[in-house]
Amino acid sequence: MELQLSTPALLFSAITLLMLAFTNRFLAIASLIRGLHKNYREAPDQEMIVDQIKNLRKRLTLIKNMQLFGVFSFLLCIVCMYLLFHGFIEAANWVFVGSMGSLLIALGLSLVEIQISTQALNLELQDMEEIFNKRSSSLDFIFKKEEKKDEK
Repeated sequence: MELQLSTPALLFSAITLLMLAFTNRFLAIASLIRGLHKNYREAPDQEMIVDQIKNLRKRLTLIKNMQLFGVFSFLLCIVCMYLLFHGFIEAANWVFVGSMGSLLIALGLSLVEIQISTQALNLELQDMEEIFNKRSSSLDFIFKKEEKKDEK
């Protein structure tokens, strides 16, 4: 199969959309970090805040690397198109493979970041569940607690 100029050009829109998604993740993390910083100043001894800081640091590194590999993939697509335009078909094929590999790495890092993000949400849920289980309210008959069931 011969690589045509339009093949790497098709990746432009896909890579651009992925970069937009990666940037949105970065902005969401930045907002979370700012909010966490405010909470940390108010109550620096909370153990959950330390866990969240570690989690956010990992996610921030992953998002940075996702963006790096996404940009690298985009640049390799441009180089591939240049090589195709000048007739260097064999080199263009290898550069295109490199571009696809870089895109694959970015997507793999995205999956890892999603897993870590889920862990962060589980930390939040766990904290809320602990608070919910400790309190008592007149609405307990509606929102049945597991511990109340065990007591009966």
